[in-house]
Amino acid sequence: MRHAMPVTALAALLIASAALAKPPAPPPKLSTPPASASSAAAPDEARISPADRKRMQAIQQYQRDLVSVVALRADPDYLLGAAILAKPFKNPTQGLDFDALSQRAAAAPNAGASVEWARLDACKSEKDCPNAQAFAWLQQHAPDNAAVWIVAMDVAARDKSDKAERAALKQAAAAKTYDDYYGKALAGVAKAVAVLPPLPDTMQGAHDGQPDNADGVRMLVAVMSTQNHIRPAFGPLEQLCGDDAAKDDDLKSDCLKLAHTLQWGSSPIARAVGLHIQGTLNPDEKSRSDQASQNLAWQVHQYSALLQRALTDTSQASQWLTTARNGGTELSLMLATLRANQVPLDAPASTGAASTGQ
Repeated sequence: MRHAMPVTALAALLIASAALAKPPAPPPKLSTPPASASSAAAPDEARISPADRKRMQAIQQYQRDLVSVVALRADPDYLLGAAILAKPFKNPTQGLDFDALSQRAAAAPNAGASVEWARLDACKSEKDCPNAQAFAWLQQHAPDNAAVWIVAMDVAARDKSDKAERAALKQAAAAKTYDDYYGKALAGVAKAVAVLPPLPDTMQGAHDGQPDNADGVRMLVAVMSTQNHIRPAFGPLEQLCGDDAAKDDDLKSDCLKLAHTLQWGSSPIARAVGLHIQGTLNPDEKSRSDQASQNLAWQVHQYSALLQRALTDTSQASQWLTTARNGGTELSLMLATLRANQVPLDAPASTGAASTGQ
């Protein structure tokens, strides 16, 4: 599995304009323990002005205050949001750390698979990752989710077990959906940031696309907190379902079944992988897959640009937060945001997917 390296909302404040305008970088392996917030932010903090540093500290305090207040609730969505918000903090208050809050979320009535998914990287070393208890829960209670079995593929590939890897692929191919629960995690955070208003010093002196309004600050905290969301690595899947898979009818069939599921799954990353596998193993669909991939790249780029603009546009930030709280998927949130802003979903033929069109 892979997990995005922690980048605190604080350091991200100063690089938000650039960070949100780029497609997300592939996250590192889940099996590597998360780096501390301080070590992740250090390279960026070296070039931060005193005024910006003060504003960053205010946002950090806002995030800590959110965790303290939201932790008083018993609702699993809010507790998951608080856990995710607490994740970057070094030396957190006892009971207000990710592990404690996520365990409370998992034990709360009506807690779902999203909480167990978030706990997959609650581990200290490669040997005990993914978290055995959370992974076992997902295999038992979410067996129809291909994402669970792609994680199993990643584990099998790490352990160099070809047989287990192939068995996991077959289970993933038989699954009906793909969901990495990003939408549920984001909904929890988006609900959590609504509990307290950011104080004026969190936006005092904002410049160069940094959030200058309360919902802009809320949005930045939500985006940066959830950019660390856990996702399957996909590398073992793409390797197993590469060109050679066409030589094995059973393997090819499983790969194409899973490719279809991924295309209609929860995330742009999964859709991209599904389209790639389909284009590789089904030459008759290559033209359609290539066009769909181009449209997807266009959509991701346009969405990133809208997120950047929303940081300084109260109405857009508010609209995005409201949609996020509904708890759809990452892909549905992206498409809803594009439609709400009258952005076409198809890439312009003359400019290609790289153009911003804004």
